[in-house]
Amino acid sequence: MNIPSPKNLLNFTGKVVIVTGSGSGLGSGIALRFAEAGAAVVVNYRSSTAGAKEMVAKIEAMGGQAIAIQADVTQKTEVERLITQTITVFGRLDVLINNAGLYPLASLLDMSEADWDMVLDSNLRSTFLCTQAAARQMIAQGEGGAIVNIASIEGENPAPMHSHYNAAKGGVIMHTAAAAYELGPHGIRVNVVSPGLIWREGLEQAWPDGVERFKQAAPLGRLGLPDDVADACLFLASPAARWITGANLRVDGGVMTKQIF
Repeated sequence: MNIPSPKNLLNFTGKVVIVTGSGSGLGSGIALRFAEAGAAVVVNYRSSTAGAKEMVAKIEAMGGQAIAIQADVTQKTEVERLITQTITVFGRLDVLINNAGLYPLASLLDMSEADWDMVLDSNLRSTFLCTQAAARQMIAQGEGGAIVNIASIEGENPAPMHSHYNAAKGGVIMHTAAAAYELGPHGIRVNVVSPGLIWREGLEQAWPDGVERFKQAAPLGRLGLPDDVADACLFLASPAARWITGANLRVDGGVMTKQIF
């Protein structure tokens, strides 16, 4: 095995990365970080057209390569189109980051079937469809690859008003392990990052008590930043993690270390 030197472990020059749901929020941070590491980046989005175009422009302005591709990743035909367009433009696919998802609130007793289906589709079905399509392309290329799924600490620890989201992210974690088992013989590694509470614009104003409670609960004493999650993705997609697959990496400031009783 050709093992890169430490200074080259996070060098993604010549690699092509798809980041789903990267027209805004956490996905944008992940896409930018991979571009900074030298990757050609596919900025996938469903409705954040302006954000996706802005991200592509930002990457190109710093000398990188990026394209924006609109696709609803809960739909098989659109996922297949996303992969096809990526190959048409860049010729290959090396890394998939399954980031797309929704995070609405609904109590269990008031939740509709439509609410449930929407959250399971956006977070779990999308992960399955994109993993399947990307893995088929990686197998055809014959050089392996890396898939990183974004779950949540809520996939292991329930939160009120989030039974649909908890179930979806728990499913992402188990799907990751199953995919790692089946795709390992093809040289494809599949891992999951489970973030805690990640800062976004306006969060402190919208949920001041929750932000303060998280800071108090986290041993590292702060919210996460998009770059914290992005760097975990870089690690798991890189040769630095070459013998890691099926792992769940919590990026939560240590909040899950808390005693629960």
